[in-house]
Amino acid sequence: MSGVWVQVVQFLMALSLLIVLHEGGHFFFARLFKTRVEKFYLFFDFLFPFSNILPFSLLKKKIGDTVWGIGWFPLGGYVKIAGMVDESMDKEALAKPPEPWEFRSKKAWQRLLIMLGGIIVNVLLAILIYAMILFVWGEKRMPVSQMKGGIEIRDSLGYKIGLKDGDHILSVNDRQVYYYDDIIDELIYAKTITVQRNGKHEVITLPKDYISQMIDKRKAFFGVAYAPTIVEVTKGSSADKAGLKAKDYITVLDGVAIANNVIFDSIRLANKSKLVSLVYVREGKSYQTQIQLSDSGTLGIQRGGLSILDMEKLGMVKLDTHRYGFLECFPAGIRMAGEQLNKYIRQFRLILDFKTKAYKGLGGFASMANIFPQQWNWEAFWTITAFLSIVLAFMNLLPIPGLDGGYVLFTLIEMITGRKVNEKVLEVATTIGLVLLLGLMLYANGMDIFRIFKK
Repeated sequence: MSGVWVQVVQFLMALSLLIVLHEGGHFFFARLFKTRVEKFYLFFDFLFPFSNILPFSLLKKKIGDTVWGIGWFPLGGYVKIAGMVDESMDKEALAKPPEPWEFRSKKAWQRLLIMLGGIIVNVLLAILIYAMILFVWGEKRMPVSQMKGGIEIRDSLGYKIGLKDGDHILSVNDRQVYYYDDIIDELIYAKTITVQRNGKHEVITLPKDYISQMIDKRKAFFGVAYAPTIVEVTKGSSADKAGLKAKDYITVLDGVAIANNVIFDSIRLANKSKLVSLVYVREGKSYQTQIQLSDSGTLGIQRGGLSILDMEKLGMVKLDTHRYGFLECFPAGIRMAGEQLNKYIRQFRLILDFKTKAYKGLGGFASMANIFPQQWNWEAFWTITAFLSIVLAFMNLLPIPGLDGGYVLFTLIEMITGRKVNEKVLEVATTIGLVLLLGLMLYANGMDIFRIFKK
C-alpha cells in the first residue's frame, strides 16, 4: 500500500471512530432520559446541509425505534432525535404538539446533557487514548542539550528569517526552551528567537508576515541536525569498498567533526577526487577507514531522513523517557489532554486574528489526512486521533447554531431566563448556522484543492 493510501486509511479509521463515539454520546443521554432516537448515522445520507438533496444510504437497518445506517457523504455523522430542530429541518413533526418521548418535552438540564453528550465523550476518549499511549509507550522528549549539531535548515524560509545551519535555539519570545517540542509548539507564536551561534547569543526579530509565510510552506523549515546517516550503499562504489553499510552514520570526514549534513556536504565537495579519512558509527561502536571521493565529491551512498525515535535507536541522542504505571497514566492523560486543548485554543485565536493571516492555513479532508504518517505507526495513529477528538470537542462547543454549542447556548439562555427560545427563532438560527458551516467547509476544502494545483 502506497504512503498516500496509508494516510487515507488511517484518516478514515480515525474519523469513523470519532463520529460514531461522538454521536454515541448524544444517543446515550437521549436514551437515558427516555428520548426517542429516530436515526443514528455514520456519514450523512444526504448532501449536507441540504437534507432533501440526494437522500440515500449505503447501508441501513431499523432496530427498535432507531434506523442505524451508513451514509454516502463522509463529512460527519448525526443522530436524529425526535422533537429537535436539527440538520433534517423536519418542520412538520415540530408543528405537532410535543410527545413525552420527544426532545422538546424534556427538562432543560436533560436537553443540555443530551447536547453535551458528544463533546463529553470526545473529551473522555482523548483522555483515555492519551493515558493508554503513556502506559504503553511512555513519554519521550528530546532535550535541547542533546541537539549537538543544533538545527538544520530545510527550507529557504529558515534562512530568510535569519536562522543558520548549526544554530542552537535557546529561547522563543524570551521563554527558555528545554525540549525540542517546546520550540515547535512556540514557533507559530514567535516574534523573537534567541540562538547561540559561534559561541555568541543572537536575538532574531521575525518579520511581521512571518506566520503567513510559515503557513504557506505547510512544512517544517528546520529540524534537528544529525550526522549523515546511510540508508543504502551503491554496489561497487567507494563506500561499498570501504565497508560502509546501511544504518551507519558518519561522524568525521577528513579530520572534521560532522555534526550535520551541511558540514558533511561542504567537506566532501572541498575534497573532490581525494582519498580522505572517515569515521563512522555502527551499532554504537566507532570505526575508521579511508575512502576515495569521486570527481564530484560523492561516496556512493544514499542518505535518509531520521525521526527523533530513529536517532535514539541509532544511539545519536538520548531522550528523556518517563514510564507510567496503570494508575499513574490516567492523571497524566488528563494533563496531556489539557495541554493539547490549550495549544489548539491558542492556534484558533491566531486564525481569528486576521492580521496574522493564519486563516490561510485552514484545510479540509486532505489536510487532515496529511497529518497522518505515510508508514503505519500505531503510536502516531492514536496520538493524532486523540488530538482530533480534542479538536472535535472544541469545535462542537462553539456557540454556532447547527453545532452542539449552538443548542447548548439556547438551552442555557432558557435556564437563565426561565423561558424557552421560540422554535421559529431556532429554525432560522439553525439555517443560518448550517449555511455558515457549509461556507467554511467549502473554503477549507477549496484551500486544499488550491494548494494541490499550486504545487
